Amino acid sequence: MIALDALLVLAVVQPVPRPETDRDAELVARHRGGDRAAFGELYRRHVDAVYRRITRLVGPVAEREDLTQDVFLGLYRALPGFRGEAALSTLLYRIAVNVACEHLRRRTRRPTVALDDAVLDRLVAPEATPEATARRREELARVLGCLDRIKPKKRVALILRVCEEMSFEEIADVVEATPDAVAKRVQHGMRELQHHLARAEAKETP
Repeated sequence: MIALDALLVLAVVQPVPRPETDRDAELVARHRGGDRAAFGELYRRHVDAVYRRITRLVGPVAEREDLTQDVFLGLYRALPGFRGEAALSTLLYRIAVNVACEHLRRRTRRPTVALDDAVLDRLVAPEATPEATARRREELARVLGCLDRIKPKKRVALILRVCEEMSFEEIADVVEATPDAVAKRVQHGMRELQHHLARAEAKETP
């Protein structure tokens, strides 16, 4: 399995369409004006997209729900200083990326990471036999393990580029870097993923 095909498996975790920004702006204004219900509506409008995005960035791990809540806690803290220069979805993207990167940095200190079997089952396309399905699950787990060996900034840029089909300029806006820096992260991340996959497959070859 080549690196690009392997990575595209994560594209199955499709983010829901972004809600319209006019409604977001109205809810932000209401929240800043003291309407306690407004933030709850913002949460309901964006939580599914944030959860799916977190799943793509960090993989199908048990902490996804906690990380999603961390994103909205970050949003709540950020809204008093939010002036609407960018769309709310962009702000959420930035917070999600920061939360994901911090989680990934902490995770590098752990010997193993437990994956969500139910999500793995959804990511694996139906096969003719249980043996083929099991083999596909093993391949996916190997890809996720190799992604864990890539530095968070490169991993995030690579996933946003390949799985979410964002341009370098769009990614740069989210991660607050230059398009050239993003392009280099994607290039290096793909090269490292190919390297780690090749080594992992070589070890498993009799």
